[in-house]
Amino acid sequence: MDHLDRILLSGIYNVRKGKTQLHKWAERLVVLCGTCLIVSSVKDCQTGKMHILPLVGGKVEEVKRRQHSLAFSSAGAQAQTYHVSFETLAECQRWQRQASKVVSQRISTVDLSCYSLEEVPEHLFYSQDITYLNLRHNFMQLERPGGLDTLYRFSQLKGLNLSHNKLGLFPVLLCEISTLTELNLSCNGFHDLPSQIGNLLNLQTLCVDGNFLTTLPEELGNLQQLSSLGISFNNFSHIPEVYEKLTMLDKVVMAGNHLEVLNLGVLNRMSHIKHVDLRMNHLKTVVTENLEGNKYITHMDLRDNQLADLDLNSLCSLEQLHCERNQLRELTLSGFSLRNLYASSNRLTAVNVYPVPSQLTSLELSRNLLECVPDWACEAKKMEILDVSCNLLTEVPMRILSSLSLRKLMLGHNQVQSLPALVDHIPLEVLDIQHNLLTRLPDTLFSKALNLRYLNASANSLESLPSAGAGEESLSALQLLYLTNNLLTDQCVPVLVGHPHLRILHLANNQLQTFPASKLNKLEQLEELNLSGNKLKTIPTTIANCRRLHTLVAHSNNISIFPEILQLPQIQFVDLSCNDLTEILIPEALPATLQDLDLTGNTNLILEHKTLDTFSHITTLKIDQKPLPTTDSTVTSTFWSHGLAEMAGQRNKLCVSALAVDNFAEGVGAVYGMFDGDRNEELPRLLQCTMADVLLEEVQQSTNDTVFMANTFLVSHRKLGMAGQKLGSSALLCYIRPDTADPTSSFSLTVANVGTCQAVLCRGGKPVPLSKVFSLEQDLEEAQRVKDQKAIITEDNKVNGVTCCTRMLGCTYLYPWILPKPHISATPLTIQDELLILGNKALWEHLSYTEAVNAVRHVQDPLAAAKKLCTLAQSYGCQDNVGAMVVYLNIGEEGCTCEMNGLTLPGPVGFASTTIIKDPPKPTTPSSSSGIASEFGSEMSTSEVSSEVGSTASDEHNTVGLDAGLLPRPERRCSLHPTPTSGVFQRQPSCATFSSNQSDNGLDSDDDQPVEGVITNGSKVEVEVDIHCCRGRDLENSPTLTENSPTPCPEEHARGSFFGIRRQNSVNSGIFLPVSKDKMELQKSPSTSCLYGKKLSNGSIVPLEDSLNLIEVATEAPKKKTGYFAAPTQLEPEDQFVVPRDLEEEVKEQMKQHQEGRPEPEPSEEDRTELPEEFDTAL
Repeated sequence: MDHLDRILLSGIYNVRKGKTQLHKWAERLVVLCGTCLIVSSVKDCQTGKMHILPLVGGKVEEVKRRQHSLAFSSAGAQAQTYHVSFETLAECQRWQRQASKVVSQRISTVDLSCYSLEEVPEHLFYSQDITYLNLRHNFMQLERPGGLDTLYRFSQLKGLNLSHNKLGLFPVLLCEISTLTELNLSCNGFHDLPSQIGNLLNLQTLCVDGNFLTTLPEELGNLQQLSSLGISFNNFSHIPEVYEKLTMLDKVVMAGNHLEVLNLGVLNRMSHIKHVDLRMNHLKTVVTENLEGNKYITHMDLRDNQLADLDLNSLCSLEQLHCERNQLRELTLSGFSLRNLYASSNRLTAVNVYPVPSQLTSLELSRNLLECVPDWACEAKKMEILDVSCNLLTEVPMRILSSLSLRKLMLGHNQVQSLPALVDHIPLEVLDIQHNLLTRLPDTLFSKALNLRYLNASANSLESLPSAGAGEESLSALQLLYLTNNLLTDQCVPVLVGHPHLRILHLANNQLQTFPASKLNKLEQLEELNLSGNKLKTIPTTIANCRRLHTLVAHSNNISIFPEILQLPQIQFVDLSCNDLTEILIPEALPATLQDLDLTGNTNLILEHKTLDTFSHITTLKIDQKPLPTTDSTVTSTFWSHGLAEMAGQRNKLCVSALAVDNFAEGVGAVYGMFDGDRNEELPRLLQCTMADVLLEEVQQSTNDTVFMANTFLVSHRKLGMAGQKLGSSALLCYIRPDTADPTSSFSLTVANVGTCQAVLCRGGKPVPLSKVFSLEQDLEEAQRVKDQKAIITEDNKVNGVTCCTRMLGCTYLYPWILPKPHISATPLTIQDELLILGNKALWEHLSYTEAVNAVRHVQDPLAAAKKLCTLAQSYGCQDNVGAMVVYLNIGEEGCTCEMNGLTLPGPVGFASTTIIKDPPKPTTPSSSSGIASEFGSEMSTSEVSSEVGSTASDEHNTVGLDAGLLPRPERRCSLHPTPTSGVFQRQPSCATFSSNQSDNGLDSDDDQPVEGVITNGSKVEVEVDIHCCRGRDLENSPTLTENSPTPCPEEHARGSFFGIRRQNSVNSGIFLPVSKDKMELQKSPSTSCLYGKKLSNGSIVPLEDSLNLIEVATEAPKKKTGYFAAPTQLEPEDQFVVPRDLEEEVKEQMKQHQEGRPEPEPSEEDRTELPEEFDTAL
């Protein structure tokens, strides 16, 4: 009761049910909520039975026989009455006034959509004032007490929505509701409409989209008041003839049907039709029966068809034409009334319009094969917008650039080498000339185009900029200037002063070495400044005068001094990564607006604890972690390294997340992922934290890449739970692992994706796409599948107006239109594979595969490469979230890490090695240094979110002791040269965390005596080892022991059996601690099992005397080996092998004894008869 909304009054009163006095008075909780009176037990008001009395249309009367009492009655023949006795007159009057208002209400609109109803609630039939009833997305039945066959009881009903109810059959009795003016029956699986529909003479709007209709009944022509008829996404193969009788209709809306031929003669007989929508049909030809023109059609939409040539010259009144995404080579139109023409994404080489369209205001011809701007376009006197980007233009006509009406000109992605000089003033406001071959801009551009607000000249070969004006006072109105990826030098900076209204300035990837302080001082209106990818050593101190600056991006320079930007009142985003910063001077108080500070890639930067405390309030702080000691398990990561960049753009939140695990599945693989939630940030975060764990579990269940990748996506989709009901996310997952199928390849790359995130492999300098884009515009097969399943695709090409993707994780309420089934591809990696690029939709919309690969091929740092891609996308016009990950590959013999190739490994007991490996690999889990920290920032690390529990240890096998001797360490091999099959069994590294306050038998460990030389770790002791079963001699040549292996011969018994432990993720990897057979005779009960060695808090494992019981058995660890969070634990910074000083002599003595060779104990007679056991025990 406490959670009810719209509670008006409530209290505990004496209540009697019924009009007669047969019932007794009882104390009850009475609530006036919304339009109902709720009566329930006082004691069990939360869980007990509630009596709900609808008051609309009912009565509230005073009870004369009892003082301060009211009688509440519902409406209808079977009305119920409750008498309520109040304590005071004032209270009684307050309830009477409030209840009288409820009773007098008249409900005209009832929305019962998405309630899983099978019938209409009975009490609604007593309200005769309902005029609109919404029953969308239910399971309404026909023959039930409140079913659809009883809706005729609503005598005043005018609007009825029954869409998405899967009715299958048309409810014929609906045709008896003569008052209906609006009827929506979309997506119900109808194959035909009954002839009785002609009885709805008052019907004005009829929507039957998303069914299986092929014809319309002739009786539909009786509906002379019908002004809107929707039959989109059905199975019509021609325009129904009944349209000729429906003279009130002015639109033919038949998108998503099966029309292959458009007969203009049929439309000529329909003089009342002005708009024709035939999107997403199968149109291939347009037929004209005679030369008679059509003077009535003004709007035509033919998008997403299969037209090769289109001649609509007979439509002399045509004002607007949409014909995008066809296969048009030639287009012919009449220009008498043409106002808007949209013909992008075709193969047009010629566009013929006659006469010259004097009313044309917008012309869009982008993504075609035009070599020149049509002559008639140059003569259009009222054209305001011209988009001819992504064509084959080599020049721009003078008449276009000097047009007195043109306000927006898009010329990007062409082959223009120069622009004509301007003589007269022009009203141009937006000019986009990016991705051309320009070496200079017209000298009079800024002086003649005084209204120019936006200029994008990125990706050209500009070496200088024209002056803003002749005099000191500049009249320039330029606000947004993008000059990224040119050849500009310091000489262009003084010219910028002539644009005092600049708000956004992008000068990334040029050749700037300095930015004069006096020039920056004059750009007081600057809000966003991007200087990344240059050779700057400092940012001028005068940047402090740019009081409106909120974004500074200056990564990939040589900046050594932190700029004075922390005093700016509106600063929000600062990116100074990949520079030479050494220290930061922090003011006393940081601006409260600062949200994102990126300092990664500054190898010489050292931040003190005081500085980090000052930055604690920042939402996202990205800094480099301290380099971890190189361990044996991370040697294989020298084959790859990654860098990540994520930028929010002009959005106030980042809806892109990434996953990066350089050492995955025992350190012999890697996992990288990209997740884009479009408008939501919840799902990408969930997938970032959990998808690698799901993959790890699935990899252990199957070795088939198609199987475990598909299962990973399906399980992740299911685990989204309620968050994935209405939210969705694109997902891309790349898994690198040793290739067991192809002997010529060392590693294979498996890529799976749904949505619009893509992965591109650079092989020999050429891009190789590995993923598939699941969108309605780019995948015709998927678009046809969605159409066949009768989804409604809106004009902006979105399924039900929600998303353009056809496959996603989440959005389960859009099933079966939206599926989580991924596209999967497997590629063997070769020595020619240089890098892998992962990006979201926004990145690939603004960068081609070739440009992205060429942009980062020669960048040494993968982090700088990823930053560069995001910067390029933003400078090319991206205003949305953009994310890029670059993975550098070093697959070849030069990347070998075997000992035989010269790599020196640590000594037997972990003493320091003289070999230094440069550029140590990044941590196995997403770290802030790689940008994965994203917005976890100062709150918590990603490792705490993704695998806080960790993989649990297993104690299913018998635990045994350890001998103090050491076995010869086998030769270290890399994944390129794997070790031949031996008797060593390896399992996934696991981590068991135990409370240090409890011993293995559950008693208080405070009774144990502290051991000298052993450092405690606070409240937890973490043990992480791998157990290997092997024999003491000839490890590499001995066969693997299994439970079903035959009884060994006496010679094998004479050698003795050994039990080895190898420490993963530590510098003492490869060291085996033997256990003689007699140690296995210990009792197997958990309370008496013990091991002879203690893992210190710093990660070391020291073999000790048998009498010292320093490693406690993990008997309380969960027995489940894998699970939802069964990911490899990350290597802690202090996790390195350290031998206490007081034990050094003992360890050296043990090594000396081992080298001299000790006699092996003779196995007992009992040992000879036992089968060898396989142990798999995690400590």
